[in-house]
Amino acid sequence: MTVRNPLRAIGASRRLARIMAAALFVCALMVYNGTGFALGEETIDLPAGALSSAKAAFVMEINTGRPLFSWNAGTKLPMASTTKIMTALLALEMGNMDDMVTASRNAYGVPGTSIYLQLGESLALRDMLLGLMLASGNDAAVAIAEHIGGSVDGFLALMNDRAARLGAYDTRFNSPNGLPAADHYTTAQDLAKITAAAMRLPAFREIVGTQRATIPWMDHDYDRVLTNKNRLLAEYQGATGIKTGFTNAAGRCLVFGAKRGDMEIVGVVLNCSNWFDEAARLMDICFGQYTMIRMLGDGDAVRPLAVRGGIGGSVPLKLQGDLSAPLSKNESVSVRLDLPDELRAPVAIGDTVGFARMYANGALVAERPIIASAAVEERSYFGALRQIMKRWLLLA
Repeated sequence: MTVRNPLRAIGASRRLARIMAAALFVCALMVYNGTGFALGEETIDLPAGALSSAKAAFVMEINTGRPLFSWNAGTKLPMASTTKIMTALLALEMGNMDDMVTASRNAYGVPGTSIYLQLGESLALRDMLLGLMLASGNDAAVAIAEHIGGSVDGFLALMNDRAARLGAYDTRFNSPNGLPAADHYTTAQDLAKITAAAMRLPAFREIVGTQRATIPWMDHDYDRVLTNKNRLLAEYQGATGIKTGFTNAAGRCLVFGAKRGDMEIVGVVLNCSNWFDEAARLMDICFGQYTMIRMLGDGDAVRPLAVRGGIGGSVPLKLQGDLSAPLSKNESVSVRLDLPDELRAPVAIGDTVGFARMYANGALVAERPIIASAAVEERSYFGALRQIMKRWLLLA
C-alpha cells in the first residue's frame, strides 16, 4: 500500500502543524487534480474466487460506506423479515422507548413468526422492539407500525420516505414485517445503507446485539423468553448483529455485521441457502483484504484561511472527525483539502469551510469537514468597538 500522508508527523507545535498542513494541501493537489467520485461508487476488484452463493450480496465499511464486496448488489429482490430493520429504525427515531404500544385487532394473530400478542395487550416500545428483532414478531411489527404511523398505510409512507432520504432508491416497502406483498423489494446495497443508518443509533445496536431477553406476557404467570435467531452473534468474532429473514418467495436473507479493531462492516445476503456460512466467509474476505487506515485525526490543524472584511486577516482551521477508510494493500492513497481561496466575515467557530477528502487509486473513499476553530467578526464600527472593549477589560 502506498500512502502519502504529509501530516502524519504533526507535533505539538501549532506553527509546525500549520506549515505541514499547508504542505499537505500543495502535495495533495499535485497528486490528485481531477473530479471527485461519489462515495461508494468505485469499481471493486474482487479477490480470486470471491463469488457468492447468494442471489445478491453486498458488504461495506459502515462509516465511509465504501463497498468491500459486491455481487448482484443492485438486483431488486424480496427481503423477508430483514424489512424489520427499517421498522425498528423509524420506531427509534420517532418513538419513545417508554411509550406503551397496544396490539389492535390488526396486530393480533398476524401469521408467521410471532410473539403471540394478546388482543389489547400493551408493551413498552422497547419490549416490542426486542420482540420484533430477536423473535422476529410479525405481530409486533404491525403494532409498532400503527403506533408510530397511526396506521399501517401511514407507516409504510414513512418507511418509503426514509428509504429515499437514505439514498435507497431501489427499495419499496409494502409491509412493515416482510410478509409477502406485491411491490415490496430492496437491493443488497440499499439494505446495507439502511442498516448502517440504524447502527448509528445506540439503542438499535444494543437490541440487535442481544442474544437473549425476557419481556412481559399478559395473562401469563411467566415472561416471554426471546432468543436471537442470528447464530453469528455466538459464533463469529466481533459480530454485531443484525437480522435474519425467511419466506418461500425471498429465501433465506441475512443482514450481518462485525467489528475488528478500527474497522466495522455491515453486509447483506439475499436468497442464500447457506446464509450464516456465506456471511462469515464474506466477512473473512473483507477483513483479510482491507485494513482501516487513518490519514488525518480529529482536531488536526489545517492551514489558516484569509478572511475578507473581518477584524483579523485570517482564521485557523481544523479537521472535524478522523479521515480514515478501509484500504487494500495494492492501493495508492492521497488526500486533498478542498478549500476556498478566502472567506468573507463574519465567521463563527464551527462553521464548515471545506472538506478533507481521501482517495484510493483516484476514487473518493472518505471525507470529513474542515471547520473554523476561531471566530472572525465583520469589520464595522461596532465590531471594532467590541474588540477595543475586550482588550481594555483584559488589561484592566
